[in-house]
Amino acid sequence: VQIDTSNPPGNERKAVDYLKSVLDAEGIPSEIFASDPNRPNLVARLKGNGSKRPLLMLAHTDVVPVQRDRWPVDPFGAVVQDGYVWGRGTTDDKDKLTAILMTLILVKRSGMPLDRDLIFLAEPAEEAGAGEIGIGFMVDKHFVAIDAEFAITEGPGATIEDGRVTLVQITTGEKVPRRARLVATGTSGHGSIPRMDNAVAHLAAAVQRVSAWQTPARLNDTTRTYFERLAAVSTPDKAARYRSLLAPGGSPSAERYLAEFEPTHYSILRTSLSPTMLRAGVAENVIPSTAEATIDIRALPDEDVPAFFAEMNRIIGDPAVMVVPLPATRAATPPSRLDSEMYRALERAASRVYPGATSLPGMLAAATDMAQLRAKGVQAYGIGPAMTAEDFAQHGWHSDVERLSEASLYQFVEFVWNAVTDVVGKK
Repeated sequence: VQIDTSNPPGNERKAVDYLKSVLDAEGIPSEIFASDPNRPNLVARLKGNGSKRPLLMLAHTDVVPVQRDRWPVDPFGAVVQDGYVWGRGTTDDKDKLTAILMTLILVKRSGMPLDRDLIFLAEPAEEAGAGEIGIGFMVDKHFVAIDAEFAITEGPGATIEDGRVTLVQITTGEKVPRRARLVATGTSGHGSIPRMDNAVAHLAAAVQRVSAWQTPARLNDTTRTYFERLAAVSTPDKAARYRSLLAPGGSPSAERYLAEFEPTHYSILRTSLSPTMLRAGVAENVIPSTAEATIDIRALPDEDVPAFFAEMNRIIGDPAVMVVPLPATRAATPPSRLDSEMYRALERAASRVYPGATSLPGMLAAATDMAQLRAKGVQAYGIGPAMTAEDFAQHGWHSDVERLSEASLYQFVEFVWNAVTDVVGKK
């Protein structure tokens, strides 16, 4: 956390140099792959007997930028205070990087015989595009170095309620970024003379229609199992609401409730749309000839994207507004299996480290670098440390101030160790 790898610009080499020095001291060989020398990937491998295919552990070394005036401590100080580790990256993604590094070191020190190779990957450029130098570069140019049957990386993790861990989410799937731009056109002119074809007015109406569009809900194996298990451990009112989502045709009233009070649950049920950027005009007294809005679309893995855009055009219903799809950044891939050896090992590790907690598969509304791995046939799973819902909302991924409970970090290392050794250790 003390190594500033804010992206942009990244400068992840500083983190890689540190990681390599640690691995060298432990006698673990590593290799660097880089298309940009200042933003390298680092791969280390412990060899198994080859009777099973490898397990890949990966985490990204970059973090999002900070607004220093929002922080009560140095955001790159890794300050331990009030039972928390404070700093940028404590929840995204240097907690996972720490856990997989410690697991690799402990497996090496233990000398345990392995049925699988255990691969460690520290990759750059996850937070701001540039997949061509991070996971995209490794998958396209050096996949043989990370090819594996299973992979584990970042996910929402476990939930603390009333002082104990009650839920452990194992991410098996994620929605796919399929962004688009709305482009409205009209006649330019002087602001003192209103026009019926004002591009800004047409764009505003289109954005309102898109925002009000309730796209259809659709369950897959992951979300169906998620809500079934969540209902089993929820209060009666919540359980009834979650079970109603599983009925044929769903439940419009339950969906309206989720949209207002549980927006993440609302999002994982459907392809979602969020207006995020507006651009128009050059001066206060000039009617512009074009106006644009960016719509952040997160598609379900099985979404028919061309048909979705056609329906989006119909919903807008304005020939003055055109839907322009933006280039796809990640492939659409089916969720990872719930009956795999890795998923079962993660469940067993959860029951050991978090007694009494319920494990459930998760559909991530955001996107990770698991998408590129799943596209290559790797069964990938997302995990994370335990936090309260309130702490995650205020101090989790990309928040103004990140922090993680010191005790949760140590528990998470234990969780990763248990799951990894269960899968790679010689039976």
